[in-house]
Amino acid sequence: MKTKIKTIMLSVLCFVGTAAFADIKFVDRANGLPMHVYDGGWEHFVGGGVAVFDCNNDQQPDIFAAGGENPAVLLENQGGFAFAKTPLIPMLGTTGAYPMDIDGDGWTDLYVMRVGPDIALKGGPNCTFTNATNQWGIAQTDQWTTALTAWWEDDARPVIALGHYVDRKDKSGPFGACDTNTILRPTQTGYAGETLAPGHCALSMLAGPNASGRNTLRISNDRHYYLRDGQEQLWDIKERRFLGEADGWPKLMLWGMGIASADLTGDGRDEVMLTSMGDQLLQIANADGSYSAASFNIGTYAHRPHLGDDGRPSTGWHAEFGDVNNDGLLDLFIAKGNVDQMSSNAMQDPNNLLIQNNVGSFDEVSVSAGIADMARSRGAAFADFNGDGRLDLVVVNRRAPLRVYQNTSITDNWISVTLSQDEGNRAAIGATVKVNGQTQHRRIGGGHAGGSLVPLHFGLGGEKEASIMVTWPDGTTQKANVDVNQIVTIRKN
Repeated sequence: MKTKIKTIMLSVLCFVGTAAFADIKFVDRANGLPMHVYDGGWEHFVGGGVAVFDCNNDQQPDIFAAGGENPAVLLENQGGFAFAKTPLIPMLGTTGAYPMDIDGDGWTDLYVMRVGPDIALKGGPNCTFTNATNQWGIAQTDQWTTALTAWWEDDARPVIALGHYVDRKDKSGPFGACDTNTILRPTQTGYAGETLAPGHCALSMLAGPNASGRNTLRISNDRHYYLRDGQEQLWDIKERRFLGEADGWPKLMLWGMGIASADLTGDGRDEVMLTSMGDQLLQIANADGSYSAASFNIGTYAHRPHLGDDGRPSTGWHAEFGDVNNDGLLDLFIAKGNVDQMSSNAMQDPNNLLIQNNVGSFDEVSVSAGIADMARSRGAAFADFNGDGRLDLVVVNRRAPLRVYQNTSITDNWISVTLSQDEGNRAAIGATVKVNGQTQHRRIGGGHAGGSLVPLHFGLGGEKEASIMVTWPDGTTQKANVDVNQIVTIRKN
């Protein structure tokens, strides 16, 4: 019944006082963090991604944070919100990273994006990493990588799509000088690069089924640099072609920064959140496979700062859905911050924490929750860093310290699900998990310059049992009934 109400009420104006969410609280745990700042010149106005994953298989999420012109860092979770800087090969010029098990050995690897040649890091025991870029046959190019997504086809290794920003060799740039993108496909000896053109200055990519069930690659592009000729893009993975208006993909132009997707209406189709300069656009997935813009009254557009008196447009970067109070309704975090000193947009631009209420609209609570930071935020991630069933938050800031916030909210029941299989695709990327009517997809990509590979987290409200159904990437299904308030691992039969 809850799902039906949400579907009907998505476009209805609803006011729910923030007092209803007074129990949502986060505590800044900067005292447990080594100092780290993402910084640099104009080539690091964008980027600043963070990758969250378990690098030593101890069930505690660890953090890799890009540094820009500063060294990137790997922070090992010591428990109790204490993080230790762990040895890592020196890397400058990093924009972000995404975790995945590229070689299928059971240890999570990292694809590190850079201004310049990217680096593929092979994970090993005790959070050790070695440079496997040449070993895995990943060609070195002097491009500016700002987006990534990955999926598995028939090979034991993933197909990796890379989004490149401005062509640094184009002397007529940077405006109107967007670079092409790249598809890395596994071969018997390594990876073969395939050019994906045209490129319109990609800042986020996400592969997976769209509203029609078609397996697609969505690319969000920065209009600031492509000027008049570009648009948001949708590429058919099977047919290997860009879709257009004849395919039901209407032209959409925005200052695209990040992508987040989640099923908000309970119909099995993911809604899509697109961050931008100005409106943050939530697209509702329709039954006919199309998308429509959410009503302005839903509360997700977050087009101006919600704190202070600066009336200029906001600048949105990383967006992520997660149930921070475990009431069974997904909430939304949006990292905000001026590009640098862009006078057309707000300089004091706090992050958003938008809590979904029981009729499907969202209420801003970041001030009362304690995370309305005025730094220039970029990448971010939800993760349960201490295993208590509450989603904590990490945020990378440009020219300001990295932040980790502990979720101390009063919450309901929950379950977190890890998937495991023996094939090369160890983490079952492409699987679908349903828990008590809620649906989540296991994907790599989206966000802004970084993402997570942590258990899928479901808030369950007052429910006492979790009924789990997994649809594995090969289409087979598996069911399990478990007690709530635990992290469970489902291994493929």
